[in-house]
Amino acid sequence: MPRFLPLTTYREYPSEEMQRRAEEFRAELARRRTVRQFSDRPVPRELIETCLLAGGTAPSGANLQPWHFVVVGDAATKTRIREAAEVEERDFYHHRAPTEWLEALAPLGTDEHKPYLETAPWLIAIFAERYGISARGEKFSHYYVQESVGIATGFLVAALHHAGLTSLTHTPSPMGFLNEVLNRPAHEKPFLLLVVGYPALDAVVPDIGKKSIGDIATFI
Repeated sequence: MPRFLPLTTYREYPSEEMQRRAEEFRAELARRRTVRQFSDRPVPRELIETCLLAGGTAPSGANLQPWHFVVVGDAATKTRIREAAEVEERDFYHHRAPTEWLEALAPLGTDEHKPYLETAPWLIAIFAERYGISARGEKFSHYYVQESVGIATGFLVAALHHAGLTSLTHTPSPMGFLNEVLNRPAHEKPFLLLVVGYPALDAVVPDIGKKSIGDIATFI
C-alpha cells in the first residue's frame, strides 16, 4: 500500500505578495546570462553540492530520479574532456553542421574552440539513466527520462545563478566520450555538460533578447 504524509511544506501568500514574488523571481532569472569566458577563481565544493541538491528536488517520472551528476574539478580530467569535445566540435562546425544551423549559431559567436572547459573551476556532466539497476543487479524501467533530467537540469541552472555563479550548457555531439573519460556505465547517457564558475572580468555576452509573452504563450 502506498504511504502518504500530510502536506506541511506548502505556503500560501496573499495575491499581491504572490505577484510581487513572481515579479522578483522573473527579474532574478532575467539577469541570468550564459557566458563563455570564465575565471579560474575557485568555487567551494559545498556550494556546488547545495545547488546539486536543489536540482535533485525536481519532479521525475514515478519519482525514480533518473539522473546522475559527475562533478569534475580535476585539471587533467578537464583537459581530457576539452580535447575530446573539440574533436567532435571541429567535425561539427567544418563537416556535419547544415548551413542553416551555422547561421542560427552565428549571432552567438561560437566555434570549435572550448577553452572554458579547462578554465572554469567545475564541470558538471549530467547523465540520464535509461534504466535503473537494483541492489541485486536487476534492471528496472525508468519513465519520462529526458523530461525528468531536463527539469532537474533547469532547477540546477537556476540554483547556480541564484547562488551567484554563471554557467554554460554545452552539448558536443556525440557525447559518448564522457562515459569513457568519466568511467560511467553504459546505461547512463550523457545529457549535457554544464560549465560552472565565475565570469571572467572581461566576459561579454551576445546582444540577444528573449521572446515576449505573446510569442511564448497562448491563453484560451
